[in-house]
Amino acid sequence: MKLLTMIQDGNQKIGLKMNEGIFPIDAILGHQAPASIVDLMMDSSAMTKLRDALKTANPDPSTWIEESAITYAPCVPSAGKVLCVGLNYRKHALETNAPIPKKPILFSKFSDTVAAHLEDIPLPKETAQLDYEAELAIVIGKTANHVSEDKALDYVFGYCAANDLSARDLQLRTSQWLLGKTLPKFAPIGPWLVTADEIPEPNNLTMTTRVNGELKQNSNTADMIFSCRQIISYISHYIPLNPGDIIMTGTPEGVILGMPADKQVWLQPGDVMEIEIEHLGVLKNKIVAV
Repeated sequence: MKLLTMIQDGNQKIGLKMNEGIFPIDAILGHQAPASIVDLMMDSSAMTKLRDALKTANPDPSTWIEESAITYAPCVPSAGKVLCVGLNYRKHALETNAPIPKKPILFSKFSDTVAAHLEDIPLPKETAQLDYEAELAIVIGKTANHVSEDKALDYVFGYCAANDLSARDLQLRTSQWLLGKTLPKFAPIGPWLVTADEIPEPNNLTMTTRVNGELKQNSNTADMIFSCRQIISYISHYIPLNPGDIIMTGTPEGVILGMPADKQVWLQPGDVMEIEIEHLGVLKNKIVAV
């Protein structure tokens, strides 16, 4: 399923992205419909009812909503922890002249950095070096603590596209990256959260970034140094993972930071970024001045 969170009549609702348009799940589940994606992933009976209803009935055409008529919220609007893996693609490590990590490099973004598909991203006055980073995001569906690699994907509810926006001048000011990674709206995700059953192998997905229509990144999640299985298992041995936690798994080559200094053109107000990952849709955001 392709799940999304939309704002309708001032309220957040869960929708399904289908060929015909957007289908609100409360048209199937009624007053029992969970209020959020995190509530849904923790309600196995609601998930079962939803899957069974979609198999046995055609949704009432009067309930369809045109995608152009909705306002997107982040596909996981009540995210828990937002954990990130740095330098997790071989070619990206090489382009930045960094050694290949022997263990996953972990850092975090605050949960309130999460932004939605089509949401404008403010360019802070404090940075002159804003960069994009296409990433596959893992959304955890059940508590994971000391899990093995071979069982790690059992704890995934779904996947979505993400953009690990980075203010490089702030990120590299000190040895700690936090300041440049966690400014407002610096973690857009979406447009949909695709359930794990539709992505049997997350480490074989093509991914691209376009800025104003120009191709900037073009890779595959197969280039990860540490696979999704390894990342989940590794983190869970130190930090318990809970439903709604997001893991951003690193970016491939092609970021602005990896270009020669005379080729570095940092993101500016008006620039439109499109992060596309196979089966997960296109995450689109525009940079705006503040």
